[in-house]
Amino acid sequence: MLNILWPIFIIISFIYAIFFGNIENLNKSIFSSVEEAVNLSISLLGTMCLWSGIMQIARETTFVNKLSNLLAPVMKFLFPDVKKGSTIYQEISMNIIANLLGLGNAATPLGLKAMKSMQEENVDKDVLTNSMATLIVLNTASIQIIPSTVIAIRSSLGSTNPSIIIVPVWIATICAGVVGMLAVKFFIKIGK
Repeated sequence: MLNILWPIFIIISFIYAIFFGNIENLNKSIFSSVEEAVNLSISLLGTMCLWSGIMQIARETTFVNKLSNLLAPVMKFLFPDVKKGSTIYQEISMNIIANLLGLGNAATPLGLKAMKSMQEENVDKDVLTNSMATLIVLNTASIQIIPSTVIAIRSSLGSTNPSIIIVPVWIATICAGVVGMLAVKFFIKIGK
């Protein structure tokens, strides 16, 4: 759908610029937007590399095991089918930790890896397991304690107080997570 909407918006912008004599402004905005996009990409790449490296170091140490143990009660409630200590359990834990740290770019590959591992053990390959559905919703809600990617974007765009969004992010992501988990648990219960 977006691959239809974006070209329509672009064509409308060009037509509007031609009819109202704003071609010069359109050209300036195109080139300034490209420059801003490149600068933003470079800034985000640095942040993503930093946090991905930290997550890799954490994976190699006992730190992940300690964090996984802290998450154990939550994991038991959200993923009752996943055995503690299994590879899937560790992958889901890493995904949750990355999301809590606001590392959406690092959390996505971890979530995909967990989904792939769960799919390998899935008996019916055409139907999501309850744990898979839970992980999708939890990953989409992305409960964050430190929204580092958003802070990095705000900082790179010149915000005077890039971390002011922390409390609103807590409220929004916790609400999204609670509602999402209630919905998943409800549909799992009525689906049995």
